[in-house]
Amino acid sequence: MPKKTLKRLMPDPGIIKNNKLLGLLGSRLHDINLWHLNRHSAAGAFAVGLFCAWLPIPFQMLLAAALAMVFRVNLPLSVVMVWFTNPLTMPPMFYFAYRLGAFLLGKPHHYEHFEMSLSWLTSAMSTAGPPFLLGCLVLGLVSSATGFMLIHGLWRWSVSRRWKLRRRGR
Repeated sequence: MPKKTLKRLMPDPGIIKNNKLLGLLGSRLHDINLWHLNRHSAAGAFAVGLFCAWLPIPFQMLLAAALAMVFRVNLPLSVVMVWFTNPLTMPPMFYFAYRLGAFLLGKPHHYEHFEMSLSWLTSAMSTAGPPFLLGCLVLGLVSSATGFMLIHGLWRWSVSRRWKLRRRGR
């Protein structure tokens, strides 16, 4: 069952709450909803984590943790979902985001020769930046909504399946 597996893999809330560095967050870290695992908190955590995974910013995990606290969803699961973005997946993800943004803006996608200079970087970001950021935003919203609905549906299906098996006497 996924709930048992997720609970076994999650860190102990007591250890995290007593961490000196995390003491800056105060009582917000002691909210029981941040550590409870149910259908709503898991689906919300997937939504937060997948949205943050598409953001082309450093410290995505910190943003995911902050959003988990704001929306009161499972904090560890939100942070772990950001790991969907890693050095192996980032190039194809961000290339696809750029292509999608260019398509949505109706701009042709073209590539200039690569140069390690500040002037090349600023000119490349002025032409490729808007399609890239739009693509990241759209894919973040779509994957967030899809992840929420998928986890919510799988959780409901799992619970109904267990109830059916229980009624049959298994």
